[in-house]
Amino acid sequence: MTSTPRPARRPHILLVPGYWLGAWAWDEVAEHLESAGAHVTALTLPGLDPQDPQRTTRTLDDQAEAVSAAVEELGADVVLVGHSGANGPVTLAVDRHPELIGRVIWVDSGPVSDGSAVAPDLPEEVAELPLPDFDTLGQEASLEGLSDEHRERLRARAVPEPARVARTRVELFNDARHDVPTTMICCSISSAQVLELAAAGHPMFSAVADLSDLTVMDLPTGHWPMWSRPHELAEAIWTAAGATQ
Repeated sequence: MTSTPRPARRPHILLVPGYWLGAWAWDEVAEHLESAGAHVTALTLPGLDPQDPQRTTRTLDDQAEAVSAAVEELGADVVLVGHSGANGPVTLAVDRHPELIGRVIWVDSGPVSDGSAVAPDLPEEVAELPLPDFDTLGQEASLEGLSDEHRERLRARAVPEPARVARTRVELFNDARHDVPTTMICCSISSAQVLELAAAGHPMFSAVADLSDLTVMDLPTGHWPMWSRPHELAEAIWTAAGATQ
């Protein structure tokens, strides 16, 4: 990533993957960022470790606490990167520790609103949400750019998401979260569409309208750019991290 100016100091970049994914999902992106000089930590959220005997009972708060603990450990000016369904725990971590976060970067995702939930009406008897078949998944999120190898790896390594994470409504209290510098890397939906939906109050993007320091970037591809365009995604994250220094 020699074409992008180096940040004034080595940034701490914390990568948080979305539903069904662990830290492994960021491997290629993390490699690019580390070679450029970043200090990189990738998380596997509670409930997404297949070896965890309590995996299916992990909660949204468990995930938020894991992100918050990682932020606290890394110290001030963390660059916090959230992909897809990580927006719940990442938003909660920003709400709890805005003073420690130098920038939030959303990868084909965005902040959530107070009181929102992914699937609030999901029946209590449902314990987990497995990765859907690819026909169904493709109706929910763009699969553009994913090779057969990518799909095979996703299918082999995906871990069902605990249903309690999807059912729980986010509770936010700290308006200082709105002032944390934010970058949205828009992939399956363009930045123009995101901003239009935010201005219209669309539930998925309404929280974007509250941000006081927002930068948008377009990286046209599917919903999983860490595989379809890993080098370009790392470049975009590096550029945004540099703007924070």
